[in-house]
Amino acid sequence: MLEDLGSTLLDLVHGDAGAAGEIGGVGIHDPHDEQHYPQRAIVLGVGVHGAEQTSRLLRDLADHRAAALVVRGPVEGAEELEQVVAETGVALLALTRGASWAQLAAMLRTLLSEGDVGEAGAHTLGGVPSGDLFALANAIATLLDAPITIEDRRSRILAFSGRQDEADTARVESILARQVPERYLRVHEEAGIFKELYRSEGPVHVPPPTIGDEVALPRVAIAVRAGDEILGSVWAALRKPLTPERDQAFREAAKLAALHILRFRAGTDAENRLRADLVTTALEGGGGAVNALGRLGLVTEPTLVMAMGLARGAGEDHAHLAAERQRLTSALAVHLTAVRPRSAVALLGDVAYALFPVSGDSAHARERAVQVATNFLERTGDRAGVVIGIGSVAQEPAALPRSRANADRALRVLLSGESAQRVAAIADVYVDALLLEMRDLAIANRDELSGPLARLAAYDAKHNAHLVETLRAWLDAFGDVIAASASVFVHPNTFRYRIRRVAEVGQLDLQDPSARFAAMLQLRLMGPGDGGGARAGGTDPTPTGSAPTA
Repeated sequence: MLEDLGSTLLDLVHGDAGAAGEIGGVGIHDPHDEQHYPQRAIVLGVGVHGAEQTSRLLRDLADHRAAALVVRGPVEGAEELEQVVAETGVALLALTRGASWAQLAAMLRTLLSEGDVGEAGAHTLGGVPSGDLFALANAIATLLDAPITIEDRRSRILAFSGRQDEADTARVESILARQVPERYLRVHEEAGIFKELYRSEGPVHVPPPTIGDEVALPRVAIAVRAGDEILGSVWAALRKPLTPERDQAFREAAKLAALHILRFRAGTDAENRLRADLVTTALEGGGGAVNALGRLGLVTEPTLVMAMGLARGAGEDHAHLAAERQRLTSALAVHLTAVRPRSAVALLGDVAYALFPVSGDSAHARERAVQVATNFLERTGDRAGVVIGIGSVAQEPAALPRSRANADRALRVLLSGESAQRVAAIADVYVDALLLEMRDLAIANRDELSGPLARLAAYDAKHNAHLVETLRAWLDAFGDVIAASASVFVHPNTFRYRIRRVAEVGQLDLQDPSARFAAMLQLRLMGPGDGGGARAGGTDPTPTGSAPTA
């Protein structure tokens, strides 16, 4: 990690880098929340300043068996912290001023391949680990004796070599932002550099641009191609022209870069497919569930299932919805991984399922999951129709299918419009879920309205008397005539007359609790907009985009 990011982003302040062993992942310190870090984590101390705060956090991280702490440089009281680092065994690193914490986290996760699941074989291309663009950049830098960046078609930095401090301010700025500065892109476009780069088969020499008082080195760039497709480009900051041998080496390196980028793409797609398969296997239960959870790192702790759905809006096509679901699934995966590093998310059909490890009792775990899901929806904006149902806590792998079923039930309630919430645990919408399932049963059995409700519905259909509406309002208001009459916009005396007609026409004893309950239940199964004369559940309550059952 220090070889790839050192001198440009990170400096080792104190500690033995060689003693860290295998790094388990990336964690972000939050002083106001319960902390769960991967084993041997690199922890980002965002907002941690001063020797006292840093010392306290180092000792806390030692209890979590963290590998290193990163704080913003320059580090205050560095001399005082040397002894603490020696005692705790947690290395202390400094992040360069001006560098983004978000970009550092992304780069670290890329380097550590934190998202990998399953077993991966050791594959190499040209002597470089397959898909490892940082290793490839360092190899090319050695061949050309110049600092290297590998960029995509939009001039975003995919990887970079060491020795970037030998380049210029523009190169360092590009790496810190993981994007070539706009002012340089504009100069290159006006000079036709990109047209020449993507048209040429060999290296293109780029003279240093003149932008105010900025001093920049000349560049040489070469396009990275896969057949007719431009995958990106490789850029070297030169202090002296390329020799013929290095020119040829650059051409060969571009061909190798194409293979690595393609492998990187394929590996990402394959990883996503593998993760979806593992999540599916875990949710289905059975003999393979324990193995799948083991490969996801979730076999030893209680887990609950989240189900995220997106209701289809008027005028939205399937392609747009599919793209939106994929975008939201990726965002949910990033969000949950930051909170619980071993979370696993996969899009199965129209629903994104998340396996979310929890701790504490069921009530606390459910409350925490609701809070995390709510925070996610708040951060994604006011996108209409996005809702998340949360299942029950599964204490063992065999209980995960039940957690998924409960998450689906909660999601269906949210998508049906029975609740105004955007996030709900099954415990919070249990009765609504039961009513939807009873409505399904009524539809499946082709049940029809019977008893008092059938008589009232038939009378309304013939006389337009609004008796079903009157009964619903009266029951909703617990018999309060004033409130009930106001809800249907009629005079209280008119409402009193109608409620007497309800009792007479429906032959319904409104003083009998059992009769009232039966009427309330039938009215709920009819749905608020269902008029008289229809079979119970005469409209399909399942909304577009609801969770599949298989």
